[in-house]
Amino acid sequence: MTAEGFLEGRRLQMARGVLLQCIMGGYPPARFYGSDDGDLALNADPQQIHRLPWSSQPRALAICDADELSGESSRLSTRGQLKEVIARYAARGLAPVVATELEFFVFAPNTDPTQPFQPPIGLDGRREDGHSAFSVSSNNGLRPFFSEVYACMAALGLPRDTFMHEMGVSQFEINLLHGDPLLLADQTFLFKHLLKEVALKHGLTVVCMAKPLAHTPGSSMHIHQSLVESASGRNVFSDEAGEPTAMFRHFIGGLQAGMADFTALFAPNVNSYQRLCHPYASPNNACWSHDNRAAGLRIPASSPVARRVENRLPGADANPYLAIAASLAAGLHGIENELEPTPAIQGEFAVPDSLSLPCTLHAALERLKRSQLAKELFGNEFVEGYLASKTMELTSFFDEITPWERRVLAAQA
Repeated sequence: MTAEGFLEGRRLQMARGVLLQCIMGGYPPARFYGSDDGDLALNADPQQIHRLPWSSQPRALAICDADELSGESSRLSTRGQLKEVIARYAARGLAPVVATELEFFVFAPNTDPTQPFQPPIGLDGRREDGHSAFSVSSNNGLRPFFSEVYACMAALGLPRDTFMHEMGVSQFEINLLHGDPLLLADQTFLFKHLLKEVALKHGLTVVCMAKPLAHTPGSSMHIHQSLVESASGRNVFSDEAGEPTAMFRHFIGGLQAGMADFTALFAPNVNSYQRLCHPYASPNNACWSHDNRAAGLRIPASSPVARRVENRLPGADANPYLAIAASLAAGLHGIENELEPTPAIQGEFAVPDSLSLPCTLHAALERLKRSQLAKELFGNEFVEGYLASKTMELTSFFDEITPWERRVLAAQA
């Protein structure tokens, strides 16, 4: 849209079906977004209009709400779904506080998708070989790229907590500062967009797939969550003596009740389950624990004022609005119904069947399809539309024969 048109307040409209466009570019049948495929209005959030610092030409980006022409938020909008969950907390005098930890890989350009990704050639003329996890000098070979990433984050007002090299080859992680859930979802979205745009300028490829490399840890988007009183800002997960509260237990109980139903929202792609099927630090379970990274729900070591729940299931490929909405909605379900969690686990443990989660996209979509809880929290229109779009993607995946099948099965009698 032209800057002149935007500043004049010209309304920007878009077909409803675009909100269900699948990742290959196609659409499910029109019945999932209204048979007429009428328009939605895109209304810019005045707090989320940004000049793009990496662009050589003056350009801006505005994060918009997708609203029906009658004024209410579209039920197909993931940002709208998150705003609705936040409003339900506000009605109880509570405000969620979240933070996201996003992992990603920086690769050389990959022009042939049949070939594996490779780390880029650094300033020393060599490719990283995978021995740089948590090293203070591990990003030196990519210093020009990261210098521009930091500068662009500052220009967009994206405060960062920590930035580090992760376990994988040329894999990195950023921790965004905790705050309002909608703000953090916007910031996570902006950061992923920023990464890819700046990488292109530097002849690099940033990949936010959940599992881009075999035999290497995948990329997560852990979500840290706490609740405070809207009026006082007090963390309601801790009492005056610093001990866990009933609301803390119920929040965990709600997450445990919803994680299997919502797995397809946290792990939305076929590749998501490559990460979860190799569960090193990527637990595919609804167990909870104090500071145990093998649990899907981890309670990090902290002071009582910072007591929080970390949902370790979402991958870097998850929609931040939807993943945060689903996690908070499950916790609120537990509070509203006073659900009690299972006992906490510690050390090495076997996951009971009742706390195991779907391990393929097909199984996750089937679980979501049967979920009355998902329909109660997100509405039939959203759940059915999401299922239709993701089923198209799964069908497209099964339309291809992989190199593994040709390599291993072709010689079989």
